[in-house]
Amino acid sequence: MKFATKSLLLAALLGIGGSVLAQAPAVNTTGYNINKDGAVTKSGFGLCWRTGYWTPAAAAKDPAGCECDKDLLPKEVCEPPAPPAPVAAPKPTGEKITVAADALFDFNKSVLRPEGKAKLDELVAKAGAIKLEVILVVGHTDRIGSAAYNLKLSDRRAAAVKSYLVSKGIEANRVYTEGKGLTQPVTGDKCKGNKATKALIECLQPDRRADIEVIGTK
Repeated sequence: MKFATKSLLLAALLGIGGSVLAQAPAVNTTGYNINKDGAVTKSGFGLCWRTGYWTPAAAAKDPAGCECDKDLLPKEVCEPPAPPAPVAAPKPTGEKITVAADALFDFNKSVLRPEGKAKLDELVAKAGAIKLEVILVVGHTDRIGSAAYNLKLSDRRAAAVKSYLVSKGIEANRVYTEGKGLTQPVTGDKCKGNKATKALIECLQPDRRADIEVIGTK
């Protein structure tokens, strides 16, 4: 009986000890005291309570380190360098070149003259110096002749410019043409008369032009 009683008493003590061990809180090995809400315990002055495990090295690795001891930690720990600013995309650059039609074509013609080809060669060189987006070619005529005729003439002249540019290596799908005919004169009412006299033809020369705009990025 005595042996049984001692065995029961020993078992009871072991059970109580095991229960106490099971219920014992985990030891806080971090550098800061954590309250039941999972936040760092702070004094009335807002200072974090440290534990005996606190060291500067431990604080640098602790999530609460920057909150509690920012002034003691290396700057790069609490203030990592900002990511580099994105590089702005290059802005398109445009250059508009007005070439007198008389330099490109003979009067009332749409076949390029040697002088006109030289002008276009200069334009091709400029286009080669940039990342070309598009070339816009707009043909114009003077007011001599009918509106319908001049519209077709301006279309043919713009098309002749495109053909030459393409022959020099410019991609065809990057050259857009349009004819404006006699609708956009630049001489205004300076030139008098409507008959195709030598004086009127010379006076209206600025209206016979091609506007060529090169657009791309450098």
